[in-house]
Amino acid sequence: MIDHAHDLEAVREATDRLLEAAGGLDGSALEAPSRLPGWSRGHVLAHVSRNADALVNVLRGRPMYANSETRDAEIERDATRSPAAQLADLRESGDAFLAAAAEPADWSRTVTLRNGVTDQAWRVPFRRWAEVGLHHVDLGLGYGLEDLPEEFVVRENDFLAERFAGHPGVVATTAVTGDGRIWTTGGGAEGAPVTVRGTAAEILGWLCGRRDGSGLTVEGGALPALPPL
Repeated sequence: MIDHAHDLEAVREATDRLLEAAGGLDGSALEAPSRLPGWSRGHVLAHVSRNADALVNVLRGRPMYANSETRDAEIERDATRSPAAQLADLRESGDAFLAAAAEPADWSRTVTLRNGVTDQAWRVPFRRWAEVGLHHVDLGLGYGLEDLPEEFVVRENDFLAERFAGHPGVVATTAVTGDGRIWTTGGGAEGAPVTVRGTAAEILGWLCGRRDGSGLTVEGGALPALPPL
């Protein structure tokens, strides 16, 4: 079991970095497009805030979101707020998540996430770390995948490789870094196995859909197209 207290400290640090970056945005900067198609930077920050609320629900045994329509409507509602309102919400919702996660609990219990997905409670802090870290990158403010902590990049690659393992649309794939890290994924589709080589950050960009894989070297076939997260 991963040390959830360690991950909560990482969440706190990632949130502080995001708050510092968001604190420099004015109204026009918030309205500008993010790196996520169809979303402004305001949408990204609203989503991060509402995700904190949703994960509090998960930790307390409530539905993560009432439904997909409500989730989407809340992001749209909050995307156009003033910079001060965005920043206050980001800080307060993040603090509320950290407070809820600091409560004594059985961290080995199973919790239910969006769309009926289940996981163990001890992985929730890392899921929050991923939301904060990757969406900081999505703001397009000069903070890139290479700036994410090495531990996070390796563990998120572990998580995503596991997620796509056996996927019926992905051939058996091995991702390898120059320093010898290896991830295996796919395997549910017919076809020759593929080896993907690159940095851990480039591999993460491909696995999480933030990069097109042009920074990777592929052996044995074409770079597999991964399903959206």
